[in-house]
Amino acid sequence: MIFRSLLLGTSLTLALFSGATQAADPIRVAIDPTFPPMEYMNNHQRTGFDIDLAEALAKKIGRPLVYTDMDFKAMIPSVLSGRQDIVLSAIYITDDRKKVVDFTDPYFTAGLVVMVKKGDKRITSPKDIAGKRVAVQVGTKSVNLLTEQYPTVQRVEVEKNEEMFNSLEAGRADAVVSGKPAALLYSKTRGTTEVLSEPLTQEDYGIAVSKKEPELRQQLNAALKAVRADGTYDALMTKWFGAGAK
Repeated sequence: MIFRSLLLGTSLTLALFSGATQAADPIRVAIDPTFPPMEYMNNHQRTGFDIDLAEALAKKIGRPLVYTDMDFKAMIPSVLSGRQDIVLSAIYITDDRKKVVDFTDPYFTAGLVVMVKKGDKRITSPKDIAGKRVAVQVGTKSVNLLTEQYPTVQRVEVEKNEEMFNSLEAGRADAVVSGKPAALLYSKTRGTTEVLSEPLTQEDYGIAVSKKEPELRQQLNAALKAVRADGTYDALMTKWFGAGAK
């Protein structure tokens, strides 16, 4: 009986130790830190909304993170090969990607938005850009969208994001059509522009997870719900995109 009790105690100790070790295993994260404000390098350190969110999720799950920087196109293959566990790097949830990896619930609604000078009442919804001068970056899907859906828009086509925003500030354009993260960051930083609440397009970011890791996906979804419920998510939105950003 004593031997049996000792054996049982040893088994429980080993089980607890094994569980603690497993819980401490790092989550291997594929990332392309070249997309501010979501993820980028600052003084040789990764920073951005996704980085802060990842740290908050890891704290809820109780596992550390190990990042591997790579080109965007290499991230999904790294999960498929088993070298990485997840992709948390401003990646859109698409039907094609869902064929090879699973995604968590969406954590950020992106897509194209309209940005105007603060207080400009002429443009309060996307339909109001009809007939207006709208700055867009050449080679982006913004050009095709305006051509197909807003044919009366006077496109002000420029080469770079900075020129696009400058066109609005200088009065050469009435509005800008750009990706939501960049537009929100610019408006927060400068304080002279604002992003319309109604988007032109809606595309969601999610965390890509190996189909072999359904438990990890469940843990991440539970952590996402927790950081939304305790105010952490809203605090990160305010930090990176300003008060009122959604």
